[in-house]
Amino acid sequence: MCGIAGFIDKSLPDPRLVADRMTHALSHRGPDDSGLWIDYETGVALGHRRLSIIDVSSSGHQPMTSSSGRYVVVFNGEIYNHTTIRQELEAYGRLVMWRGRSDTETLLAAIEQWNIEGALRRAIGMFAFGVWDRALRRLTLARDRVGEKPLYYASFGKAFLFASELKGIRTHPASQREVDRDALAQFLRYSYVPDPGCIYRNIRKLPAGSVLEVDESGSHGEPTRYWSASQAIANSRSRAFVGDDSEALDAFEKTLGDAIDLQMIADVPLGAFLSGGIDSSLVVAMMQSRTSRPVKTFTIGFAEKSYDESSYARAIAKHLQTDHTELVVTPAEAMRVIPELPRLYDEPFADSSQIPTYLVSSLARRNVTVSLSGDAGDELFGGYTRYDVAERVWALLGKIPGGVKRFLPALVKSRSTQWWDGAFKLARPIVPPRLRYANMGTKLYRLIGLLEGSSAKFYHSLISHWSNTEELVLGSCNAANPVELATGLASSYREQMMYWDLITYLPGDILVKVDRAAMAVGLETRVPMLDHRMVEFAWSLPLRLKVRNGQGKWIMRELLRRFVPQELTDRPKMGFGIPLNQWLRGPLRDWAEALLSESRIRREGYLNPAPIRKRWDEHLAETHDWSYLLWDVLMFQAWIEQGSQSGLMPSGSRSATVVGGPLVN
Repeated sequence: MCGIAGFIDKSLPDPRLVADRMTHALSHRGPDDSGLWIDYETGVALGHRRLSIIDVSSSGHQPMTSSSGRYVVVFNGEIYNHTTIRQELEAYGRLVMWRGRSDTETLLAAIEQWNIEGALRRAIGMFAFGVWDRALRRLTLARDRVGEKPLYYASFGKAFLFASELKGIRTHPASQREVDRDALAQFLRYSYVPDPGCIYRNIRKLPAGSVLEVDESGSHGEPTRYWSASQAIANSRSRAFVGDDSEALDAFEKTLGDAIDLQMIADVPLGAFLSGGIDSSLVVAMMQSRTSRPVKTFTIGFAEKSYDESSYARAIAKHLQTDHTELVVTPAEAMRVIPELPRLYDEPFADSSQIPTYLVSSLARRNVTVSLSGDAGDELFGGYTRYDVAERVWALLGKIPGGVKRFLPALVKSRSTQWWDGAFKLARPIVPPRLRYANMGTKLYRLIGLLEGSSAKFYHSLISHWSNTEELVLGSCNAANPVELATGLASSYREQMMYWDLITYLPGDILVKVDRAAMAVGLETRVPMLDHRMVEFAWSLPLRLKVRNGQGKWIMRELLRRFVPQELTDRPKMGFGIPLNQWLRGPLRDWAEALLSESRIRREGYLNPAPIRKRWDEHLAETHDWSYLLWDVLMFQAWIEQGSQSGLMPSGSRSATVVGGPLVN
């Protein structure tokens, strides 16, 4: 895991100085080593910050040049099967005088043998890289199949720039920082800016599974795909799994086990996050079954018992006999992270589980350099409770007469979300376990207005935070709906939702959250479920092996029972959250009030303060729980404030006078 940056720019009097600044801005991603490569004739510069994982010796130093001298690469991530690729190269008769054991060197040799796309198709891993072809004078950027590792790029005049994070791009003197108001609208709707967008105009994220070719003048076309989820799913469907339950479990165990075997290879201490839920427990159980040493596991708990899962993780760790580390975090300790969030995430990001994710990453980094996680189980095996809610409500809506549809919203809104939460809580003993969802009042308010439209629009509304973003964000237009990118792909509504989340929510939210939180403390995270062979296997399974009796992740639960007693994991899904609604009414109230000041919002010139203040007042009065919508606004406001405190504001605000330079140091 590393940080990479570079540019093509012939106008700079001192390209090395600029490249050094860009690379230094990413030093948190690679605290172990740094390097630069400059071609003064073409104006090409490549920079690298290294977190040493495989071959920690100097032979893994980057930027790295291929044995022929033709290619120069800066690489972030891991190619887990690079040893197998070396063996394949040798089988092809390619004589390589290996300098060391790094996967970066393997990548370069594979590019020389099979070209860039051929190397990418053989690589199993997570990565983002830039490679300069000195013969063709062409820069190629590439990103892994599902988007685990980030890569931004931009063109400003004749300068082309790229970096792992916006921090790197902002330090280049040609960079400009004009807020894209349509991207801001998308952020307030989803709590993140979906790929390929960026909070700044003229800066883009390279989409997952894509390559971008740039010529020596800095000119480039659109990214092209070497792997797409839709094509992978279609291919998986063409060779659908046809065995029985037992055979499916064996095949699943082998596929996930192969991924975990590769991802447990490291030359530094390795462990795993353990929440006590199905996903992380399964990954840890299979890790422990593969080693005689106790796996190092990490969890955090909260003083608020309704948000504390540490006891479940402790029970799993005890059963599996892992080397478990647990930290109970006080509200004060958790809230101390909040001022750091704009710096950590670079562009506005408002998944509030970013706070516990950072805390557990920080805890793990005290003992290990690599940590495996259980992310992506919900997207691949239908585990989110919203899938069940959406399926049931969508089916119900189709049966409701028109008159009743017009009556229901008034009935529901006659009571507050807290009232409905209380009502559902009182009814909990007589409600089937599969229907015992948390925050039912908030879910009911979201669902009740969704009585018309397509299934795609229904799900889009369900996952939206602010729905009236064209009124909320001044100067924005109605942003595109990313969940309507593809329809008709899946055979059921649940699978369609799973696909939408795989290509939008997973790379835009979950993977960003984990990457930035872990990289902020120099921790590499690995996700066995996102080995592309695992993704393709999951989509080859019929839905009955994923969802039974209204409950998702059936095959994961059944496999986990081979390692852990059912009673240790059979409980309602909690998620990885914080008591945000309580904090905003209590210890965070003054902080939030300052950021949500009507005069301040008007002065900044991005948002309409009226709907924001209305929801803030209702939240304080405890008539509604608007914590997630308010958190979106607060994270944008905190991002703006961070820039103001550094003496720089993004261009496009009414008080902005500076263009260029870092917004966040």
